Amino acid sequence: MLQRLKCTPKQAQLTDDPATILRFAVDSLESGMGVALVTLTDIHGGASRAPGSQMAVREDGQYCGYVSGGCVESAIACEALEVIATGRDKSVRYGQGSPWFDIVLPCGGGITLTIHALRSCAPLRDILGSLARRESVSLIYNSSIGQLEGIASHQHTGWVEEKFAIAYHPIVRLILSGHHIEAEMTRQLASTAGYEVTDDPALMDTHSALILLWHDLDRERYLLAQSRISHPFYIGALGSERTHQRRKALLRECGWTETEIAAIAAPIGLIPKARDSRTLALSVLADVAHARQGLHL
Repeated sequence: MLQRLKCTPKQAQLTDDPATILRFAVDSLESGMGVALVTLTDIHGGASRAPGSQMAVREDGQYCGYVSGGCVESAIACEALEVIATGRDKSVRYGQGSPWFDIVLPCGGGITLTIHALRSCAPLRDILGSLARRESVSLIYNSSIGQLEGIASHQHTGWVEEKFAIAYHPIVRLILSGHHIEAEMTRQLASTAGYEVTDDPALMDTHSALILLWHDLDRERYLLAQSRISHPFYIGALGSERTHQRRKALLRECGWTETEIAAIAAPIGLIPKARDSRTLALSVLADVAHARQGLHL
């Protein structure tokens, strides 16, 4: 196939961010280039990416995104070029159970990829619009007719009969409150990881993580009160077990229920007794990522 299509695939952007991949597809199609959207729709055994992972491939071989650990992206880009040329969607399997014996997945499993020749930007623009409004949303692909059916309210990624739903979620927003080096290191690391970081509680929503890095319980009170209205998916607070017992007593006085109090991760982070700013920042962000992943499994 490589020789037949004279394919020279090349990675245009080093990213697995869903919104970036969809923007690449939209921009490419609107510039007049043919585009195919590749979606990981089935996993057999182990795999390095989750179902719903995507690539966008344009007719010059440039592509964006990942559907494996980097093992099959060039090969699938060539398959996508054929779909762009013919206009006919197809599914391809690599690894376990695949006819392509020269393409082996290190994990030992197998993956099925659905390649769709993109005909309209409208569904992808709708997805990007929803994400910009910080709404979870799903894109529906109907495999029986080879068409994107547009978007739907949030559904979990997966098959429902002949339709595959791809779920998208807004970027994590960290509402970070604190001072000194712990807060600054957490801010730097979170920004590098691609999180949105702000200290504005008015921006707190259900896709936010509230990070309290104070050594002063009085400074936390307003933000914790705001969290009861905005319902961030994660609340974490700095301090020892003794400090947290004092925090819980203060919150009970303010009318918090035991369920609400139990939702606060304190002492904050996955690494017990982190003693330096770098370790604390890693510990905090790992806990946030773990909580976020648990929401969408």
